[in-house]
Amino acid sequence: MDKFFGLKENNTTVKTEIIAGITTFITMAYIIFVNPDILSTPLFIMKDKNAAIMKDSIFVATCIAAAIGTLIMGLYAKLPFAQAPGMGLNAFFAFTIVLGMGYTFNQGLAAVFISGILFIIITLIGLREAIVKAIPQNIKYAITAGIGLFISLIGLVNAKIVINNDVTLVQLVDFSKFASTEVYDQVSGMTYGMATKNAIVAIIGLVIIGILMAIRVKGAILLGILATTIVGIPFGVTNLAGFNKIVDLPPSVMPTFFKMDFLGLLGLDGKGFVSAIFATLTVVISFSLVDMFDTIGTLIGTGQKAGLIDEHGRLPRMEKALMADAVASSVGACLGTSTVTTYVESGAGVAEGGKTGLTAVTTGVLFLAALFFAPLVGIVPSAATAPALIIVGVLMMSSVKHINFNDFEEALPAFLTMAMMPFTYSIATGIAAGLIIYPIAKIATGKAKEVHPIVYVLAVLFILRFSILPH
Repeated sequence: MDKFFGLKENNTTVKTEIIAGITTFITMAYIIFVNPDILSTPLFIMKDKNAAIMKDSIFVATCIAAAIGTLIMGLYAKLPFAQAPGMGLNAFFAFTIVLGMGYTFNQGLAAVFISGILFIIITLIGLREAIVKAIPQNIKYAITAGIGLFISLIGLVNAKIVINNDVTLVQLVDFSKFASTEVYDQVSGMTYGMATKNAIVAIIGLVIIGILMAIRVKGAILLGILATTIVGIPFGVTNLAGFNKIVDLPPSVMPTFFKMDFLGLLGLDGKGFVSAIFATLTVVISFSLVDMFDTIGTLIGTGQKAGLIDEHGRLPRMEKALMADAVASSVGACLGTSTVTTYVESGAGVAEGGKTGLTAVTTGVLFLAALFFAPLVGIVPSAATAPALIIVGVLMMSSVKHINFNDFEEALPAFLTMAMMPFTYSIATGIAAGLIIYPIAKIATGKAKEVHPIVYVLAVLFILRFSILPH
């Protein structure tokens, strides 16, 4: 095991890697419940009689796709990153592709599969790795810091510390309404009182993890998550219903297994081939751009924090990591879920010391186990995992010190890369903002030759992406 994963070479141990893998799983286990909810929403809205069965099938597809992608990452790329159907990408699938553009669920799966195959091709020819190498170093540092801000925002929102405000967009939860029963979130049905309790438990968890980190306790994040789960019991935040049935057989995946509708997607079912092809291209390109830069951003950001990035800003075995992502997306579509991508929550495992593929293998095995232990996994509340994400954000912000803010032509693209990630809730959009402004700033200062040709191409593609493609 040591030789295969290079544990001594990376100054880590089996225990550290397993704890890191468990931590990563716990921080991202929410996806096995959230993804089926999001992807099945259009089916329920359209009153599909098979909506409930499809939702159960998507749950199985989510677990298996996440397990396969993460195991490939661990065993093939030998890197500590986990994969699962991407948040944002699943919403794009459900609300833009299906509800907005009128595609069926099965046609959407076909589009995801095609984008996955496209990824495999461009990864094999080395294009994705070439793009990573072309990204300016300051942008890479900004990606790490931006992901830190982004993952902290996710934590604050999951904790209900930061909530929606229709006027100011966001606000602090009102702690004075601890006992209120007024509903503020129509989606979750959570009352002000429950949101406040959720926030209080998360703050307690943040303090616990913060203290454990400060005194350098090994496994601080995982211990903090478990302790916060216990703290949540008297507050009614931790749901103990799962203890009534810890183990259960998973539902069938057959309702979504290999149910991709290529004929309908490509207009070969009599609905117009030419117009369908153009529409399909816009959908596939949209999936591809978002997934590619979400993955690239996460690999660079978390890899930098793990100390895996070399002096040239390269991640070892990057092409294998990108291939793992590409294959997982295609497999996910075959199973019945939206695009699979590398998860930013991998940073939680990295923060626990995960540096090798053993971390990912641990996480992948736990995704398979979740098929049978779903009730138990569901016990850990978002209030317990949210503090871990906030702490990871703190750790990832350290890369900002490497950015030269005295050089404005470097500072502006770097700042926009960081700022746009949390403000648009998208890693890909943050990278896009930086790569659009960077060449403009260089051209304006007479330094156009310093910009890699690939960056110019990417800038144009991103401008087209935001101006004419659905998002």
